Amino acid sequence: MKRIIMSMVLATSLFGFSQTTTVDARVAALLKKMTLEEKIGQLNQYSGDNTITGPLTINPNKQEEIKTGKIGSMLNIIGSQYTRQYQELAMQSRLKIPLLFGLDVIHGYKTTFPLPLAEAASWDLKAMELSARIAATEAAASGIHWTFAPMVDISRDPRWGRVMEGAGEDTYLGSKIAYARVKGFQGVHLGDLNSVMACVKHFAAYGAAVGGRDYNSVDMSSRMLWETYLPPFKAALDAGAATFMNSFNDINGIPATANAYIQRDILKGKWKFQGFVVSDWGSIGEMIAHGYCHDGKEAAEKAILAGNDMDMESNAYRNNLAQLVKEKKVSMSVVDEAVSRILRKKFELGLFEDPYRYCNKERQEAALNNPEHTKAAREIASKSIVLLKNEKNILPLSKEVKTIAFIGPMVKLKRANHGFWAVDLKEIDSTYIVSQWDGLLNKVGNNSKVLYAKGCGVEDTSKAGFQEAIDVANQSDVVVVSIGERWNMSGEAKSRSTIHLPGVQEELLKELQKTGKPIVVLINAGRPLIFNWTADTMPTILYTWWLGSEAGNAIADVLFGDYNPSGKLPMSFPREEGQIPIYYNHFSTGRPSINEDKIYKSAYIDLPNSPKFPFGYGLSYTHFAYTDLKLSTSKMKQNDVLDVSVTISNTGNYDGAEVVQLYLQDKFGSVVRPILELRDFQKIQLGKGESKELHFSIDKEKLSFYDKDLHWVSEPGEFKVMIGSSSADIRLTSDFQMVP
Repeated sequence: MKRIIMSMVLATSLFGFSQTTTVDARVAALLKKMTLEEKIGQLNQYSGDNTITGPLTINPNKQEEIKTGKIGSMLNIIGSQYTRQYQELAMQSRLKIPLLFGLDVIHGYKTTFPLPLAEAASWDLKAMELSARIAATEAAASGIHWTFAPMVDISRDPRWGRVMEGAGEDTYLGSKIAYARVKGFQGVHLGDLNSVMACVKHFAAYGAAVGGRDYNSVDMSSRMLWETYLPPFKAALDAGAATFMNSFNDINGIPATANAYIQRDILKGKWKFQGFVVSDWGSIGEMIAHGYCHDGKEAAEKAILAGNDMDMESNAYRNNLAQLVKEKKVSMSVVDEAVSRILRKKFELGLFEDPYRYCNKERQEAALNNPEHTKAAREIASKSIVLLKNEKNILPLSKEVKTIAFIGPMVKLKRANHGFWAVDLKEIDSTYIVSQWDGLLNKVGNNSKVLYAKGCGVEDTSKAGFQEAIDVANQSDVVVVSIGERWNMSGEAKSRSTIHLPGVQEELLKELQKTGKPIVVLINAGRPLIFNWTADTMPTILYTWWLGSEAGNAIADVLFGDYNPSGKLPMSFPREEGQIPIYYNHFSTGRPSINEDKIYKSAYIDLPNSPKFPFGYGLSYTHFAYTDLKLSTSKMKQNDVLDVSVTISNTGNYDGAEVVQLYLQDKFGSVVRPILELRDFQKIQLGKGESKELHFSIDKEKLSFYDKDLHWVSEPGEFKVMIGSSSADIRLTSDFQMVP
């Protein structure tokens, strides 16, 4: 308490404001005290040397530069002890402006949750907000002020490794998830001790990289940009997102880092964003390699004029901005605006009152060892599992089964269950991570005998372990096989030209099939994979992604029916790479292929147009009936709200949850419209034999789109409403009109 009071007194005397002064007044007062060098320092962010997430800038003078006010933010400084040490250096500077500490807290801090794409498969917005809330609580207690999440890029190309970090292919679902995750990270009030600033990335259209190749160019129409790729960013902004990060790619020839249209015209202009924009790692300097800037000086000039406020790890501002101001190529007002945006967030976080308020060892210990966090991680992981097949009702397994063979390269892994973009807490061992092996043993106890064989590696061509796996399978009553891609085969810079199951894993399945034993396949991945033989032949498949620190327990809960799977795919799964990009809400053509008609139609002659598993798809151990679709009117006016009701009944033998999806089709428009578009959904829990009437609302907003002049309009016309269990499993439809 004494330290807090002294800090408040110091802030009042040093900057000339009282505690009742508005944040903007405080920022203005502080700005007047700053030299140009100190202002540029606030725009400069360095990484710590121990944990790196990009090509590190070697600078042995970081600590001295913090003392002299030449650094405004650090990333990859982990833990309350180390953030305090660096903050103490900042308190030796002339103006004692505190540092911001940022970190890639993507899907958990110590407690890890499913990969964001996997979590999106839960279609549970409250669960996703909760996981971000827990991540923020743990990170903030460890000295972190700012997470570089959520990633809200829409992506329709599973070759792109960073699909694991987003919410999939659909704009509506992605926007809802973006809003939930920002709310989760930032909590009730920015500056609360269990809150971190969100950083919405990557602005913009990074998910449309040509060929699915990371960092590649993006080429798209303005209407596609506005209608498909920008809405999740706007939703995150509406949720109060404190910061944005621009993207590595160029958009129609202009690198995002220097793209004034997206940063100044849209984000800070039309959308009136009051936070600040940070570059992605080194992206200002990378504009030289883009062929857009001759040198770092020109890159710094173009970036700051375009609206990029903070420079992450390229030194472009640090080395060039002062000279640019002296040469009047960059006005002081532009620098002041960028600095003001950053200082405002430092004030809102309460760092001027107490620079060390987030550096509390006792609070860190309590947060990192909270059993409620573990409980939530297990539940959310269970919700993220997608049941792809269960033809012979092998699942759920009986707890009375005598012998289980657990086979595959993923069975006993621990760290891998974190997946990509997990925080590397070097001082904490991995014993708290529940492997799939341990999860199964925890579940069956002494009731069943569990046998193990690795069988093969993930990418190996060796079949030397096949015989052991076959022998183990022959001794069992049921075989569970855990296969997939390595945890670090998806993520940043992890693009793949082929997304088939790697190695000889599918060959292992073929040999195990010959034993005649019932087989359950678990597929671990960070993206949609192609596994056609498995999909066609294996009767039971669970897509388990990478589920986080409670992966083993969550998988066991689903295998034995303690949790009935309810996940739905947030991305379409292709049959072959030749279909990519593949997504459900495509336009029709003048020659649509209906029922796979290929004669002079828009079709492949060697492949169906349809995906292997469609967007929104996912099975349950029970069955749901859809009946009694009713519309409040068949003709609505533009300002009316149409009520849609439907009855959902659990007609199977288990309690379960269903994601009821509402799609709309605008039959004829002034521009072509998608064949169907998700416009609402509800996830409901129903007991065996229970029914529930659901209501959806359709208003002008849900029927609107961008016209040829990029005006957001609703047009009178004919529409179809579709209610279903997936984009390809529409159970009920009805037509209506919107009249002038």
